[in-house]
Amino acid sequence: MLSPVITIGIFQKQSDHKVFSAGEVIFTEGQPGEYMYGIVEGTVDISVNGKVVETIEAGEVFGAGVLVGVQNRTYTAIAHSDCKLAYLNEKRFLFAVQETPMFALMVIKNYSERLTRLQHLL
Repeated sequence: MLSPVITIGIFQKQSDHKVFSAGEVIFTEGQPGEYMYGIVEGTVDISVNGKVVETIEAGEVFGAGVLVGVQNRTYTAIAHSDCKLAYLNEKRFLFAVQETPMFALMVIKNYSERLTRLQHLL
């Protein structure tokens, strides 16, 4: 398994962070997006059709689909606890992938595992 340390390292290099309070919506299913997120601190609930299907924690990423060709968000992300998130737009994402190929592998693995889990729930 690829280490979340790679993710944390890439996202901690970002000077900008977004802070969300527990219960605050980060983005909603069906919404267009321009950022993927990495959890620096806290936990985030992933929900589909109003049902929480997964809770993810520091070191994990989410929302990458919109940077790799998916038009709109496929799930809703809500802060489960107070959290600090780093974020990457497409330009920063492509730079991170070019500079750290293991980051690309980790994002692809994370994305495909989440997609598989979501498909089994539907």
